[in-house]
Amino acid sequence: MRILLLVTAFNGVSQRVYEQLRWKKHQVSVVFGANDSEIRQSIDEFEPAIIICPFLKQRITEDIWRKHLCIIIHPGIKGDRGPSSLDWSILNQDEYWGVTALQADTEMDAGAIWSSRNFKTRSISKASMYRQQVSDTSAQLIDDVIQHFQDESYRPEPLDYSKADVKGQLRPLLKQCERMIDWKRDNTDTIIKKIHAADSFPGVLDNLCGLDVYLFGAHIESSMTINAQAYQAKEIIATRKGAICLATIDGAIWVSHLKRQKTDKARYIKLPASQVLQGFIDHVAEAPLELLTPYLSETYKEISYYQDNGVGYLYFNFHNGAMGTQQCIDLLEAYQALLKTDVKVIVLMGGDDFWSNGIHLNHIEASTDPAAESWQNIHAINDVVKAILESSDKITVAALRNNAVAGGVMMALACDHVFARDGVVLNPHYKSMGLFGSEYWTYSLPKRVGNKIAQELTQGCMPLGVKQAEVLGLVDTVFATDTQVFQLSLEEHCQGLAQHHLFDQWLANKACARAEDEQRKPLQQYRDEELAKMKRCFAINSEYHHLRHNFVYKISCGLTPERLKTHKNIIDGIVKFDPVP
Repeated sequence: MRILLLVTAFNGVSQRVYEQLRWKKHQVSVVFGANDSEIRQSIDEFEPAIIICPFLKQRITEDIWRKHLCIIIHPGIKGDRGPSSLDWSILNQDEYWGVTALQADTEMDAGAIWSSRNFKTRSISKASMYRQQVSDTSAQLIDDVIQHFQDESYRPEPLDYSKADVKGQLRPLLKQCERMIDWKRDNTDTIIKKIHAADSFPGVLDNLCGLDVYLFGAHIESSMTINAQAYQAKEIIATRKGAICLATIDGAIWVSHLKRQKTDKARYIKLPASQVLQGFIDHVAEAPLELLTPYLSETYKEISYYQDNGVGYLYFNFHNGAMGTQQCIDLLEAYQALLKTDVKVIVLMGGDDFWSNGIHLNHIEASTDPAAESWQNIHAINDVVKAILESSDKITVAALRNNAVAGGVMMALACDHVFARDGVVLNPHYKSMGLFGSEYWTYSLPKRVGNKIAQELTQGCMPLGVKQAEVLGLVDTVFATDTQVFQLSLEEHCQGLAQHHLFDQWLANKACARAEDEQRKPLQQYRDEELAKMKRCFAINSEYHHLRHNFVYKISCGLTPERLKTHKNIIDGIVKFDPVP
């Protein structure tokens, strides 16, 4: 079936839906919603049976939705309407929330209901809820919608607020005056909730050190001994790895990132909080953590760890999955410390929202010398990958709980085993950012998928679902979508590796294979060749600097990238790389 995805941006949910539909042999193309003439042209050329909108902020024009069936995936329960659905749900602390598939109609979010599913909420940020629960539930709704569409007897359910199961309502856009923190009255839980409801957009507007800033990345602090009466609420009492710790009326919270409010003369990007406040808080002491911080400790921590039955689980929960130079150095130090323990298997768990997205483009953009910082950052992440590749007395596992991009994907491939959660989407390419890439990808990727497919993946700049990745050999095993089931399966497999009677033989085989590869072509040569090309990419006035700037400032031309218009290949009969079996 021909299905057109109409989206505001090709974000994580859009990519997941795209890959899910392609896996089930549908012909899928994408068009951005900013340009009505481009939308109409794509529809006329492709003639889709159905238009699905997994992430759409624009209103669909009436001539389109009247002529074509358009299904909107709305992140709300039945009856919920408005642009701040998740924000209100988090502020109201709803026990359950949901996602609804609606038919586009005259009124926004008021069309007939094609499917709706609810989930139990957790105390997490809006960004995390969207990337995890909303994404998983949206994927289920897509299956429902396709099944109903193919059933000629099916009739969607009109929105009727008199029905008992229609519990949502029309809510207005949540404004900053309603998000505002009252530091003299709001307790720690309330402040966390307000910042969670605005993460990752628009943030909570506040004033720190005389600067108007948006607050992001709230974490409760319960490990430090805090005498709340010794500090004024909102006072910055500590820093850690770029985050700031602020006193509250009943404790303290960490805020990891800030973004200065734009002015008529300047725009700003999201950066570590202490970097934004540099020069104002130089007197504030750094609150250190032990190198392998316990995973369950309630405090701000980027890197944490636990071990069980001979298996060590290393988490690196970097904001938005990006890994700056110092973060790579910290991760390498933690990994090297773990190598010295008696665990037999090391599992790299990544972060709560992303496994890893490679080098940190925001850090690079904000540096005084972006080319030099790019160079330092790529060397730092390469050092991490090299340490993984050369781990001779441990079995290493990449546990892809969440999406990974570019260098993050290649870092995972350095491990002996790659396990993934169903629904995860990988983007194993750099070209869309004007980069050749490094992280030893020219060694690890062809070793798994062969040279031809490695080139297709890196040059095509398209997402790859983990089921397809498993067929290609990029991923070894795909576990269930449910996060708890995934964790249980992961632990069972990793403990099985650690306790297997062939473990010592595996290590011997691993050492032999690494030695043979090194003899054939040293790792340093792969690195040197990659970095020679990256150095040209980092040159002043290169395409990379322009693309990076537009990416971090969210500047878009509004038109759909040609690579996403796959309907043109279908129309022209062009057969391009397609990993779907």
